[in-house]
Amino acid sequence: MKTRIINAFIEETRNNGIKFTMDDLVRRLGISKRTLYEHYSSKVDILDSIIDITLEEFDEQARRIIENNELTLLEKISKVIVVMPKYNEFYDLRILEQLKRTYPAQWERVDRELHQWEELRGLLEEGIDTGLIVDRNVDLLLKLIIDAANATLDRQFFLDHSISVTEAFETIVEVFLMGIVKRE
Repeated sequence: MKTRIINAFIEETRNNGIKFTMDDLVRRLGISKRTLYEHYSSKVDILDSIIDITLEEFDEQARRIIENNELTLLEKISKVIVVMPKYNEFYDLRILEQLKRTYPAQWERVDRELHQWEELRGLLEEGIDTGLIVDRNVDLLLKLIIDAANATLDRQFFLDHSISVTEAFETIVEVFLMGIVKRE
């Protein structure tokens, strides 16, 4: 039931923005308020749950990639950059702007997580140490990659240009790791 509630919450947010009521959510789900409140005490509780689930899943996926000894370092870097956790469709610029205004504590947590990436930092440092990656300022490299990855939050741009989020991430990885100069 919790997954169903979260999915309905995300759908409601996608269709109507973050300013909807628990009554709207109950109608969408076709359940009683009592049933909803048995699982979540408030919208903030649901929001926190979505944030917890996505961040935990992101960390878990990144950890599995990093610990996979069958992958090369370059493959690990590529795969960590394109990790997309469950409920990633919730992280849209429009929704995040509403979150910032309406639920600042949740927004601050999401914003903080969107601008740090310690797993990737470790891989980049290892790449520089082993000579795989050109020795550049890791903080700058990390910022460039994070900012590019966070550009995928502008879902409207990708819809307007018929680009999937997966395709966008793959292109970001290719450009960062291989450059934009055509090789012969």
